[in-house]
Amino acid sequence: MADATGPPLPWMGKTKPMFKSTDFIRTTHAGSLPRTPELLAANAAQAENPEDSDAFNKLLTASVVDIVRKQVDVGLSTPNDGEYGHTMSNSVDYGAWWNYSFSRMSGLTPGGTDRWQQTEQRRSSPGNVVLTTFTDRRDRQRFREAYNDPTSGILTGRKPGSQPTVTGPVTYTGQQAVQRDIANLKEALAATGATEGFLPSLSPGSASRISNEYYGSDEEFIYACADAMREEYKAITDAGLVVQIDDPSIAENWDMINPEPTVEDYLKFTQLRVEALNYALRGLPQEQIRFHLCWGSWHGPHTTDLPFADLAQTMLSINAGAYSFEAGNVRHEHEWKVWRDLDLPEDKLILPGVVSHATNVVEHPELVADRIERFAQIVGRERVVASTDCGLGGRIHPQIAWAKLEALTEGARLASERLWK
Repeated sequence: MADATGPPLPWMGKTKPMFKSTDFIRTTHAGSLPRTPELLAANAAQAENPEDSDAFNKLLTASVVDIVRKQVDVGLSTPNDGEYGHTMSNSVDYGAWWNYSFSRMSGLTPGGTDRWQQTEQRRSSPGNVVLTTFTDRRDRQRFREAYNDPTSGILTGRKPGSQPTVTGPVTYTGQQAVQRDIANLKEALAATGATEGFLPSLSPGSASRISNEYYGSDEEFIYACADAMREEYKAITDAGLVVQIDDPSIAENWDMINPEPTVEDYLKFTQLRVEALNYALRGLPQEQIRFHLCWGSWHGPHTTDLPFADLAQTMLSINAGAYSFEAGNVRHEHEWKVWRDLDLPEDKLILPGVVSHATNVVEHPELVADRIERFAQIVGRERVVASTDCGLGGRIHPQIAWAKLEALTEGARLASERLWK
């Protein structure tokens, strides 16, 4: 494994804002990238024999260097470690962004009561919004036949996941793991000459979406998660890297509440998640924080997604320097128009998704350029960094994922030629 601190970065010791698109449209992605067969096999072996870590750590370090080099070679301006430090159990795995946290927090017991199966006990009512169930989403209810048909292509190949139960005080125990991720990424940045890198980390609102048998209220539990995850955020920013907060709890929760609440009630319910996140981010440099809004990465109709217009102001109230959101997904592409009515603070950036994780069709670079230009014409070209809707790893075939990233960077090149002509 790389040294615990990793090599120094050029901007360490001074305030370094996330790079704006000063001379061209910069590019990045939302985090997860396809794992190699060797890394998947090593993840499985490590789960069976966690004591044998030396060989795994060497492979992980080498794999991160390789994946960063591949991102740089494809033309991405701001790479990450592909989330390789977050164990993926299978080549199709939508949950690695979340499940990694289970090994980095105390107070969790595997295989406990699954809150999501307690549909009868967890029903919402006016003024009392509660999460109900993963398996009883309103999108799944509306398209029950399609979801139950193994030939439909919805969630194909995904292994069912299991979540632990909170049975004791939640504290952060992932100090060694996050320092490993930091060191690996910094070694890769130094080896490839990349000037900026980011590491994704879980939000308190999303971390708390497991069964709780210890805390007396959702608020107490969420703030305990905020205290725990803050340690990860701080470690990443202290190392001179950008932290990306992955937070489907802001948008995706809407589909997990039965019956459907009013938007007003939902935003009140969501405000606790926002306040807990801002509490966790207190005092950390906003110029090293980017927030990822997500409606969920599963392949499905998404007809019950909450419109972006209902969430935009809530998203902007989060203390981040940049905001990542879906804008290439056909369910949300039209929502670029919402930005006409938003006041993006001068020191903030947006990272709109201009290629989608939800389709195997590779976007044409001209379409990607058009999408980029829409946002640039509204908020200014220097404040747009082109990205993906969500993580590509575990969602689509690796060959298609890299073709999409090539389309992303080529589309950004075309947009740059037009915007700086």
